[in-house]
Amino acid sequence: MTDTPETSETLFEFPCDFPLKVMGRRTDDFRSIVLGIVQKHAGPITPDNIEERPSSSGAYLSLTCTFTAQSKRQLDDLYKELTAHERVMVVL
Repeated sequence: MTDTPETSETLFEFPCDFPLKVMGRRTDDFRSIVLGIVQKHAGPITPDNIEERPSSSGAYLSLTCTFTAQSKRQLDDLYKELTAHERVMVVL
């Protein structure tokens, strides 16, 4: 199999299940902001595929969204938009 630019730059084989963790300050709209951006790039995500965890102090919120990633470009675009948002602190 010949490597294409799409496959040579990543260890993932697409499509694949991809858990994306996003962290930020726990505000009334953080969850909807993150889900809006993720679903813009990944399509609808069922509630079963969204895990929400507040920090022990309650000041921060971690959202893990699991979706089927289709390509490296999709993931790159998603990471760029999330990390550019002022409310997002960390994307893993």
